[in-house]
This record gives sequence, structure tokens and C-alpha cells, in this order.
Amino acid sequence: MGFWLPVIVTFLISFLMLKLVIPLAVKSGLVDYPCERKIHNGHIPLVGGIAIYLSVMLASMLFIDHSQNLNIYLVAAVLVLFLGALDDRYQLSVRVRLVSQVIVASLMIFGTETYLHSFGFIFGVFEFKLGIAGTLVSVVAIIAGINAINMMDGIDGLAGALSLIAFGALAFLLSRCTNDWFLLPILFIAALLAYLMFNLNLHHSFDKVFMGDSGNMFIGLTIIWLMIVGVDLDSPAFRPVTALYIIAIPLIDMVAVMIRRIRAGGSAFTADRQHLHHLFEAAGYSRKFALLVISSVACFIAFIGCVAEIYLIPEWIMFTFFISLFICYAIFSQHVWNSVNTTSK
Repeated sequence: MGFWLPVIVTFLISFLMLKLVIPLAVKSGLVDYPCERKIHNGHIPLVGGIAIYLSVMLASMLFIDHSQNLNIYLVAAVLVLFLGALDDRYQLSVRVRLVSQVIVASLMIFGTETYLHSFGFIFGVFEFKLGIAGTLVSVVAIIAGINAINMMDGIDGLAGALSLIAFGALAFLLSRCTNDWFLLPILFIAALLAYLMFNLNLHHSFDKVFMGDSGNMFIGLTIIWLMIVGVDLDSPAFRPVTALYIIAIPLIDMVAVMIRRIRAGGSAFTADRQHLHHLFEAAGYSRKFALLVISSVACFIAFIGCVAEIYLIPEWIMFTFFISLFICYAIFSQHVWNSVNTTSK
């Protein structure tokens, strides 16, 4: 059955875990309450990420040969999952979250001695080597990934769909070289499919559930970690610039929003309703339409990255195109927000 057996088993475990943990979340108070920034009906359990972690951990014990690096990843993942659960329950300060994320990222990097050594030939004529600074860059990258996915969790299905696309691209790219890491994103794909059935209420018997900060942070950590692993393999699965395409929408949106916040005189980490999905809502489009369009664009960009990797498009061209995408998005989104704000006055 190839990889289908791990997919089926992980999906079933994830489905079962969701059924089990949703009632526990309600009893423990680990639920999301509607507020000015969070618009939804009722108190929604925030345990999607916990169910995904448990299913992937159990499935990995069955289908992946455990190594020290994988064990360190699983420990780091449960730590960030616990941090996210605390944040879901008690609303931790930005400082506590960032310090904890630095500790988790450092554990993974120094524990496995896996980190970014180079940005590749993004400037064309020479390799942008990082040297010892690669460890610091890798810590920053992991923190960015953790928060990028978390910031996109604003409408039903969006964080799950974008994560699904990223894991799909990673599974494809990692499968092209000799390693066992490609199985991990496949397990996540299966677990996320079960989660999305509940999150999107695909059947009346499925109680609605959110991923929560615990799930978003845990998945963001995993995506960036797999990117670093893919680049740092003895025979790299892909080049560093390709990773930008895999997580393009969350990364571009996070950076653009943080720049807008700073320019407005606020904190880069202050939560607001100025993300890409909020832009669609402000412009009058439905959440389902926003989910479809954003996911389709993310899938297309990831596809471009994979094709460019297959045909070895020069890294400087890929980097220039990605920066152009970011600039176009930043200018366009700022223009739309200015128009929306002017119209609302």
C-alpha cells in the first residue's frame, strides 16, 4: 500500500483523537470565546492542535524509524504545544511567548546540530554563506514560522489549508532524495484532513473545533523545521530560496502587517484585524470566498516554487520574483486598506 497505510492510520487516529479531546476541552475551559477580534458563534474548543500532535506522534512510532533528531523534534513540538495551550487558556504576554519560542528553537538547533548554513546564490554571483550566524538565523526563522501560521488563523479552515499546502510541497520535495523525513509531512497531511472535517463542519455530527495557538505554533514549528532539514541534508532536497515559496502567503502577510503596525506607531506583535483574510471581509467578500482564493493563490505559488526547483531556475531569479511578490502585495494591501478606511468614514 506504500504511503497509503500511514495516511489511513493517521487520519483515523486524528479523527478519534478529535472526538475524544473536544469534550475534555469544554470541561477544562480550553475554549475560544467570541470578542471584537474573534467573530464566531458559541464557545469553540481549542484542541485541534493537540489532537493532531497526538495522532502524528503515535503514527510516527508505527511508521518512522526513530532517531535522535526525530526524538528531539517531538520533545520540542510538545513543549511549543504546551506553550500554545497555556496561551489559549491564560493569554500569555508577547515577551513570555517569544522567550519560550527562542528556547524551543534553540533546543532543536543545538540538540540536532541542524541549521541553515547558507542562503544559496540568491544574489547570483556568490553564495551567501551564513557561517556561525546560521544558528541565529535559524532561530529567527523558526520563530517567524511559528507566528506566521498563527497569524493566519483568522477564518475557518485557513490555517489548516495553508499548512496542508506547505506539507504537500514539503512531502513532494523531500521524497525526491534519499531520506525518511518525507513521511512526517505525509502524516501531517492525513491528520489535518481529519481536523478540517471538524473545523469546517463538513457534517452535522462533527463538533466544531479550532486549532488554537497550540496547534498553529506547533505546525508552524514543524513546517520551518522540515524546511531547515530539507536544505541541510547531505544531498539537499531543495534550495533555501524554494522554502520561501512553500510558506509564501503566511510569510508575506505577516511581514506586511508588522510593517504597517510599526509605521502606525504600534507594536509589531499587537493583534489586530488587518491580515489578508480580514481585507477580504472588509471589502465585502464572504469568508468561504476568502478561504478559496487565498488557498488557491498559496497553492499556485508553492507549485511555482516546486517547478522552479525541479528545473533548477537560478536562485537569484526566484528570489527577485519573490521579493517582487512581496512588494506588490504590500502596496496593494495598503491601498485597499486606505480605500476601506476612507469609505467607512
